[in-house]
Amino acid sequence: MTSHLLVPMDDSGPARAALEYALERFPDDEFTVVHAVDDLEAGYAGEPSAAATEDRRPDVFEDARAIAEERDRRIETRVLEGQAAEAILEHVAEADVDGIVMGSEGKSGVSRMLLGSVAEQVARRSPVPVTIVPTRS
Repeated sequence: MTSHLLVPMDDSGPARAALEYALERFPDDEFTVVHAVDDLEAGYAGEPSAAATEDRRPDVFEDARAIAEERDRRIETRVLEGQAAEAILEHVAEADVDGIVMGSEGKSGVSRMLLGSVAEQVARRSPVPVTIVPTRS
């Protein structure tokens, strides 16, 4: 049975590692790679359409497509608007997603307390299983 997995993507090494892991580990599954654009990042002149927002961040999706093509795989992409964890969780609630695979930098101590962890927020509140891929050394 084919599953539909969500892979959040940004410009980080952990996000790339998570996509590589997901494509290798789940060869028969379908993937949607998402990128969350915070309201402040989206702009002050109203809410842009997803297509307009995607045009402003093609590098994230170009990287994801290149990673998928290296493995002869196809991915869907989607821009989410809002704070990353909230946007991911909202998308999961609205879409037919069976699981999430995401990267984590493994912050601890004060930096984790001050910055929080998107992976931790998603894992704690997700209605579907979450696989967190740590940064590869």
